[in-house]
Amino acid sequence: MVDENALIAALQKGEIHAAGLDVFEQEPLSVDSPLLSMANVVAVPHIGSATHETRYGMAACAVDNLIDALQGKVEKNCVNPHVAD
Repeated sequence: MVDENALIAALQKGEIHAAGLDVFEQEPLSVDSPLLSMANVVAVPHIGSATHETRYGMAACAVDNLIDALQGKVEKNCVNPHVAD
């Protein structure tokens, strides 16, 4: 998670050299967002994971999680296993 206004300020001040983003606080990103006019920002419309390798990995992870859930196990990628019981 990123505070978008803080990121913009850090990029403008040079505290952060550059940013590549595909998720934004408001989607779609407003055409008047300062991020779109900054030379040190690459902004894409939520497609950063659109590669064959990544999509294959996402599908494999989903299948593994489904199998775990059907077997009554906590999924390997569960971020809050303490509430899974």
